[in-house]
Amino acid sequence: MKRTLMLGLALLVVTAVCATAEDAKALYAKDCQKCHGEDGKGQTKMGQKLGAKDYTDAKVQEALKDEAALKAIKEGLKDKDGKTLMKPSEGISEADAQALVKYMRGFKK
Repeated sequence: MKRTLMLGLALLVVTAVCATAEDAKALYAKDCQKCHGEDGKGQTKMGQKLGAKDYTDAKVQEALKDEAALKAIKEGLKDKDGKTLMKPSEGISEADAQALVKYMRGFKK
């Protein structure tokens, strides 16, 4: 009984993680793509205006820590003068934010 319960719980967790990973591309398209571009290079009109980083660049990826990326997704990003560079993703779960970071890491060449 205990083993069946643990197996069921593990299956539920794996299913939730897989669903989140599948949804990451859709979340990226909805919340991030306008500035960061479909390819993650940040070469959109808005991305160039706001100085979006090129996430295909390995050096940019190395400099950006997961904790900072998660914070930016959940809380947004402001410059030193307090100007909003990136709005927070509204109503995003921790799992979805982590899936977005993982998706963004996939742009690295």
